[in-house]
Amino acid sequence: MILIHPPLSKSCEPPAGIARLAGAIDSERIPLSVVDANLDGILRAINGPVEATDTWTRRAKRNLQSNLDYLRSGKHAWDISRYTRAVMDIHRVLGKSLESAGIRVSLSDYQDENLSPIKSSDLIRAAEEPEKNPFYPYFQHWLFPQSSAAHDGYAGFSLNFLSQALTVFSMMGYLKKENSDAKIILGGGLVTSWMKRPGWRNPFGGLVDAMVAGPGEAYLRTLFGIKDCEMHRRPRYDLFPLRHYLSPGFILPYSASSGCYWRKCLFCPEKAEGNPYRPLSVDCVQDDLAALIEMHRPVLVHFLDNAMSPSMLKGLIARPLNAPWYGFVRMTDHFKDPDFCVGLKRSGCVLLKIGIESGDQRVLDDLQKGIDLETVSVSLKNIKNAGIGTYLYFLFGTPPEGPLEARHTMDFVKRHSNAIDFLNLAIFNMPAHGPDVERLNAHKFYEGDLSLYSSIEHPKGWNRDKVRFFMDNEFKTDPAIKNIIRRNPPFFTSNHAAFFLKGSDA
Repeated sequence: MILIHPPLSKSCEPPAGIARLAGAIDSERIPLSVVDANLDGILRAINGPVEATDTWTRRAKRNLQSNLDYLRSGKHAWDISRYTRAVMDIHRVLGKSLESAGIRVSLSDYQDENLSPIKSSDLIRAAEEPEKNPFYPYFQHWLFPQSSAAHDGYAGFSLNFLSQALTVFSMMGYLKKENSDAKIILGGGLVTSWMKRPGWRNPFGGLVDAMVAGPGEAYLRTLFGIKDCEMHRRPRYDLFPLRHYLSPGFILPYSASSGCYWRKCLFCPEKAEGNPYRPLSVDCVQDDLAALIEMHRPVLVHFLDNAMSPSMLKGLIARPLNAPWYGFVRMTDHFKDPDFCVGLKRSGCVLLKIGIESGDQRVLDDLQKGIDLETVSVSLKNIKNAGIGTYLYFLFGTPPEGPLEARHTMDFVKRHSNAIDFLNLAIFNMPAHGPDVERLNAHKFYEGDLSLYSSIEHPKGWNRDKVRFFMDNEFKTDPAIKNIIRRNPPFFTSNHAAFFLKGSDA
């Protein structure tokens, strides 16, 4: 079997989902190949010939190796200006090397003006015409000819992001044309969301032999007749080229749970899709990470959980990791205790990602976020005093928010700017399905039978154009907020943020 992580996504750490799948079946001596086609495809593209007809492209190509060395070196503190030049130049070489009519490729995204990843007909068309994909030379000449397992048995593709969808289908279409006997399995986060839609029917019969919703470990173990199909197995990262990722050392991604332990927020995709919360035991997580850290010596551990549970955080305080780490948390009362925050710092925590969403308490209450802004204020101060960085997430244009509430959020950010290291700002997208959507006048947001989002007539007339105007011309122009936004690492955002924190061990 071959497990494939396709282009295009951020190439800064190995794909955790495939690492889990590899760990689940390899111990039973199932013939297995693992390919990070995203990383490999990007590196082959930027190291290949590029038509440099302008000054920027010529300079970027000339400095390519020094820029790659800069991102991969852990011998210096990153500077945002030098970092931005490096990633923008690499982005330029990548875009030019894969330049094609109507297709734009960056270090974090793939867009095609002619084909949509949310239209099943366009995905099928991509499969029928794989030679039109800019990564075609890669998977034609380098990937599949060297991967006999894909021709003799199963090929598993992990599809998590829309930016991967068109290339995934191009790769699957090419593989089926080369060998119609190859059995293709398609899974991943985006596939799960598709399959959880009401009335789902697979439009890809004849191309995809099986689609898997949710974690795929049990499915693969059952497929190969392995006993104890539900048993947890430690993920494997030794099958990946760990030194080649665009980071200053190996970042170890790890999921201590799937789903979300809160699951009460209105308009939450996790709740709409009915995804259960399945945590590993704290002891299991710590045993896994102790072994993986000893084996690979990562520069950073990345917890992928939707939100790390309080019990997991307490466990890390009691038994610290032998490596720096970061992850997503909810603002619970635990963070009001300065000693708790100091304990997290001693456990190895260098950065916390925190979904605040709004600086207006009524909006938070209406959205059932379970967040108290007074708790957030105290907690941010304690986290900052403990020496932990913060990456805060805010969401504009939700149904209870209007211009007044949005300005309350702006005031909140300004008041707490000294305790905020990075910001993620987004405009609300209404899930296409779920019980919370029914009471609003929702209609199609994107044209496509696979779209996961719908649009609404905002109760306060706070439509997307007005929200975007406010964000671009008022929120982001405030000097204190503008200073925070300038620190955001382009393309890699939170995946690289910890490496910019002063005094961080990452």
